[in-house]
Amino acid sequence: MAVRVKAVLFDIDHTLLTEMPLIQLFLPQVYEKLSKRLGINKEEARKRFLDEIFTRRETYEWHDWNFFFRLFGLDMRYEEILKRYPHKLRVYPDTIPTLEWLKGMGIKLGVVTSGPEYQRLKLKLAGLDGYFDSIVTRDDVGVIKPDPKIFIRALEELEVKPGEALMVGDSLWQDVYGGKNVGMKTVWISRDGETDFHMADFRIRTLHELRKIVVVVE
Repeated sequence: MAVRVKAVLFDIDHTLLTEMPLIQLFLPQVYEKLSKRLGINKEEARKRFLDEIFTRRETYEWHDWNFFFRLFGLDMRYEEILKRYPHKLRVYPDTIPTLEWLKGMGIKLGVVTSGPEYQRLKLKLAGLDGYFDSIVTRDDVGVIKPDPKIFIRALEELEVKPGEALMVGDSLWQDVYGGKNVGMKTVWISRDGETDFHMADFRIRTLHELRKIVVVVE
């Protein structure tokens, strides 16, 4: 089955790229700074930091590394980490070919992210920002996915109706439920092979599979 659309909206993290290599680089720095600041060993510092993150999962604050740096009184900013180690952002190999194919089809492209303003910097450093006609972060609307406001803002900027757009993301709650809730068709990208996709209209393992799903509205 295929869908006719004028626009495709994407999540960023775990959909277009992964920042995991960057996280693996700076977290040990966090634990070291925190252990010195609190006078505890690095393992205890690690536990305290990660426990705070996990207890706030899916909240507004959870999506912002700077919130946790401030919470623990650490002199760190994620923007500076991104600028220092841009090569640690890994764009998935299927991302650019898919974006170029969609653009070549005349389809408008957007990003909807629950992350803060530095998500724009992340896209720029990864060489992806130029592909998108609209980028909406939580800071633009004061909410995170699945709140309808963040999707509606992107649809308005793209000048398309919900039924003319497709939402692609890795989160069943934020991307799939959020997109369907405003009337979009949804694609759940499950790069690790999870199969529990009862809410999504489509499940894919790679973005290349969008070629079987997307049909342009004339």
